[in-house]
Amino acid sequence: MREGSYSWSTQSHTAFDTTIVLIDTDAGITGVGECCPLGPTYLPAYAHGVRAGISQLAPGLIGYDPTQLDLINAVMDTQLKGHPYVKSAIDMACWDLLGKAAGLPLYILLGGKLQEKVKLYKVVTRADPASMAERIPEYRDQGFKQFQVKVGEDPATDIIRIHRVAQEMEAGEVLNADANTGWKQHEALQVADAIADLGKQTGIHLTFEQPCLSYHECLAVRQHTDLPFVLDECIDSIGALLQGLHDHAMDMINLKISRFGGLTRARQARDLCVSLGLPMNVEDSWGGEITTAAIAHLAHSTPSAFQFQSSAFHEYATTQIATGAPVVDNGTMTASDAPGLGVEPILDALEPIAQFH
Repeated sequence: MREGSYSWSTQSHTAFDTTIVLIDTDAGITGVGECCPLGPTYLPAYAHGVRAGISQLAPGLIGYDPTQLDLINAVMDTQLKGHPYVKSAIDMACWDLLGKAAGLPLYILLGGKLQEKVKLYKVVTRADPASMAERIPEYRDQGFKQFQVKVGEDPATDIIRIHRVAQEMEAGEVLNADANTGWKQHEALQVADAIADLGKQTGIHLTFEQPCLSYHECLAVRQHTDLPFVLDECIDSIGALLQGLHDHAMDMINLKISRFGGLTRARQARDLCVSLGLPMNVEDSWGGEITTAAIAHLAHSTPSAFQFQSSAFHEYATTQIATGAPVVDNGTMTASDAPGLGVEPILDALEPIAQFH
């Protein structure tokens, strides 16, 4: 990690284990995908699980046309129930192949280039309040105006964290207080009350993200506060999305590619959100240049009114795993116009694990 560690809620890591999938075809085209769970304790997903699941799936996929995306997903669902994160890298590589076979960048196949540049947020990793606040001018100088402030630890300290960061922000900037499920319900209510008027006092745009672990805890907090509310970890399927919309449980969601099982179903969820008027943060759990490219293409093809912000995860990494990553500039990123994802893996940076023929 370029900043030493990535800390959120009660967790902290200095590195993440990512899995890269290469799919070779008899047409001489290779597709690439990536899945990088945020450690083994964030979601029901872990790096070795990705590889074990791929070992289960890969032999049964040999011989299928990888550009038939719905068929590939149906075969994977038949072979392995659940485990969407396992299927994500395979699905992503199939999309890359489709783009290369068509000679088109992925954003065209995902709906067209509806915005020229993708807005980014910068993570303010959890630390002592003063250190977090000191990051804001530094990140602003890099062009960022949207900040995801990691909280979800001790609520009393988190309240100080949010207020201190807000003091360093300018009117019109975005402070997303992201607890990553870290608070109990009563703790989240305390924090929500303590920052309720902060946006009005400072002129910043303040949002409140996934305060508690369960959907029903989050819903209770949502019903208590007028803060714009974001659901993240709870939104892991079309069913969960529809339930949240029915209950008016959120104003926005985090749409994470691997949590839905890849670009095929993330696109379905994206299109549903657009049809129903629900904005999104288009992103993933973590990853390098390959995952970031997938995020960028999905975000490019999302109407700007519904794509609130995304993240360029490769900017946090110390190891480059592919060339052709989206270009990050002044708080935005732009995907490659090359066919498919537009990235090429750096094989020397990767450790071969398994091959299937």
